[in-house]
Amino acid sequence: MARKSWHLDRRTFLKGLGVTCAIPYMEAMGMGSMMKTTNTTSEAMKRLCFVYFPNGVGLPPVESSFHKKWSWFPMGEGKDYQFTNSLSPLSPHREDMSIIGGLSHPRSRALLGHLAGDTWLTGGDVRGSEYMNSISIDQVVAQRFSKHTRYPYLALSTDGGIGYKSRVSTLSFDLSGKPIPSEHRHREIFERYFAPGGGATTQARRKSIQQDKKIVDLILEDSKRLHRRLGKHDQTKMDEYMHSLNSVEEQVKRNEQWLDIPMKDFDPSHLNFNADVKVDPEAYIKTTFDLMVLGMEVDLTRVMTYMMAREDGLGLGENFPKLALGLTKGHHTISHDLTTGHWEEWGRYDQWLSKQFAYFLDRMKNTYDEHGSLLDNTMVLYGSACSTTHNAVNYPLVLAGGANMGLKHGTYQKFEEEPMSNLFVSMLNTLGMETESFSDSTGELHSSIW
Repeated sequence: MARKSWHLDRRTFLKGLGVTCAIPYMEAMGMGSMMKTTNTTSEAMKRLCFVYFPNGVGLPPVESSFHKKWSWFPMGEGKDYQFTNSLSPLSPHREDMSIIGGLSHPRSRALLGHLAGDTWLTGGDVRGSEYMNSISIDQVVAQRFSKHTRYPYLALSTDGGIGYKSRVSTLSFDLSGKPIPSEHRHREIFERYFAPGGGATTQARRKSIQQDKKIVDLILEDSKRLHRRLGKHDQTKMDEYMHSLNSVEEQVKRNEQWLDIPMKDFDPSHLNFNADVKVDPEAYIKTTFDLMVLGMEVDLTRVMTYMMAREDGLGLGENFPKLALGLTKGHHTISHDLTTGHWEEWGRYDQWLSKQFAYFLDRMKNTYDEHGSLLDNTMVLYGSACSTTHNAVNYPLVLAGGANMGLKHGTYQKFEEEPMSNLFVSMLNTLGMETESFSDSTGELHSSIW
């Protein structure tokens, strides 16, 4: 199609007073008559995102005076459901999301809810001492989608690292069920992924990549020699180490392949790198979401996970209710509280979490690329691995986005202890990854959403 006289090039810059600034995607950069026109061609990318919060949600019993105001799940079902205060911040996005109740992982139902957090995206078996966790759904998708992007995935959290078994600080697990470290320092994330090489020249970065390759090759060679001299148990540990090295090697090769491909222009001026999670958790979480939206905007990766806080009162998220709402108790303490008025305190914090997620949806919905709204081309699952009092059943879940993938929203649907992995099967199929099973699924999730 010929470019119209009013079309702007995607790499247009604003220049003045000696300053050059890249401008964001604008209507005049598209080839259609309006930017908001939905692009449903096969060229439109599909994305997957997961956002997690710990400790379950407030679910006052029906006979409680707090039930209709502060129950996390809505009143009524289907399209006529009514939001309570807990999810009210999400009401502007009603037609872009579906609330789902009754799903859980069968092998986790008898577990204390905190332990079930390790299996939220895996459906693995962490009962007993064996801890047989398995690959998370985000990593299954990352393996397939990685050929399209600079990085296969982003694994983010508020605390970083992996935590430890039964109290992880990451949502992502590799093919062998081992946790994948998450990242949490905003400035480091930006410099690593959005400004690789710290602005160094292509020649300097190529030299650095070559050096990285040499180092990885030397370590792999020494590791293989050592492997032959180890006992069986130590060989297993060495296999895990070498698997990590192979991942590093793959990313070094990927960096080399993408070296001469320019990243889409973007404007990072809105990012707040000074947000201190120990002082202003809302600003910190918003910056995390802003980085995720920016990653989608430049097509850095198409698979992301974000653990907003850790289970069982561990980590920085425990103090969020105190810092953000002025409450006297932490999140985990609130979830066990039985004092008068505790349902309202829990509900207010559920509402605050919903507000943060609403910000994320709003940013995606109002950010466009050449294929339309980011939200329309992204499936986002928000939720926890337990319901009230940490029971690992009836997971509170919100599935949003994906309109260009055919998702139909606007309802609250309740199921009867159906495997959550059935939802994952439907999500995989929606992404074009035809499959009949994932983990302990029994089929697809039969729902009006699909």
